[in-house]
Amino acid sequence: MAELRRIRTMLVPLLIALLATLTVADDCGRDFQGKCSCGFQMYNYRTQYVVNCTNTGFRDTLVLERLPLQTEVVIFNGNYVKELPWNVFGALNDLANLTIVDMSNNHIHEIRGKSYHHVPNVRRLILNHNNLSISRYDDEEFNHHHPRVFSNFINLQELHLTNAFADNTSAELSADLHDIFVNSNLTKLVKLHLEQNEIVQFNDKRVFCDLPSLLDLHLGDNLLTELNFNLSCMPRLRFLDLERNRFESVRVQDLNLLDTVQAQPGRTIPLTVDFTYNPFVCDCGLYPLFDWLDRTNVTVRNRDGLVCLRNRQVREPIRTLNVGRCRKQVASSGGGSGGATGHTTTLVFVLVCLSCVLLALVGGLLYVSKDKLRGVLTPVVDSVSKKVHYTTIKDEEAPEQYV
Repeated sequence: MAELRRIRTMLVPLLIALLATLTVADDCGRDFQGKCSCGFQMYNYRTQYVVNCTNTGFRDTLVLERLPLQTEVVIFNGNYVKELPWNVFGALNDLANLTIVDMSNNHIHEIRGKSYHHVPNVRRLILNHNNLSISRYDDEEFNHHHPRVFSNFINLQELHLTNAFADNTSAELSADLHDIFVNSNLTKLVKLHLEQNEIVQFNDKRVFCDLPSLLDLHLGDNLLTELNFNLSCMPRLRFLDLERNRFESVRVQDLNLLDTVQAQPGRTIPLTVDFTYNPFVCDCGLYPLFDWLDRTNVTVRNRDGLVCLRNRQVREPIRTLNVGRCRKQVASSGGGSGGATGHTTTLVFVLVCLSCVLLALVGGLLYVSKDKLRGVLTPVVDSVSKKVHYTTIKDEEAPEQYV
């Protein structure tokens, strides 16, 4: 009996999923022009009511105002909609079941502040591979910066912005993002994806500090060379994705910052960081990372598989580097605390050496030219001596004038 009960428990969900799949309707109604599919199907490992309008050629979002009220997932991909109008899902719709919105690859350039309404229960918003402009400086005529663009996603947990921004996005991208995060009140956001956005640095150091629940920050496939943003303000951060960036080494202060985040009071899960596929250079500049890997409490994904490049060609595992010379160099510079002391000592040594060389050259020049200098200086010395002698005689004879 127990075995039959177990089999029944396994088969019932499968039958429900099969029936749900069979009930998918190819036609969502006249408004969808027969281009979309609507109905129950397996999505994200469970049966949900999905409206799928992929590669349908729509040039506006009017069909999304006619979504069935039971809709749980909206997939609107591969269309051509440059601008999202107000109330994309209609002004009157009450989409209480809507939890996932995927609007990737639609050439979207602008999302207005009131584009998304009636989305209080959406948990995942995907806007990957668009052409978003969020800066007030990108266009001289139009201001594309709408700080409250995500303000109605009060329960949003995942925001996917991979390759989402225009190629000519302002260098102030971090400030624009921070402004949006502040005004959108994304207090429940746990996953943020910003891969493939050609980010070189974050000019606003507090760009992520208004995301208090953030667990996973994905910054892979960008152009970062250092951690120049605040990590300490994210006490729950558990995963930092830095793979495929431009790190040739990792600064001591960045490694210390990761240790500080890991050591924050109340942390129950380890911080994990991923440096995989960065172009590390096999020289002493990599020693801080080599040393840190052995002593840190931070979990480094693929730690033993990290490699560096020698002469920009040969790949070597970082963990097998011969760093004996680097250790001596660090020890002679005061233990490598920040590197400033070592650099100062080297600079003083070089200056002293240059001064000695300069004095030696001057001395040598004087010695070689001693005969010429004697010929030039002898008349001058004789003239000065005569003047001194004459003055002395006058001084000695002066009292006799008053006798």
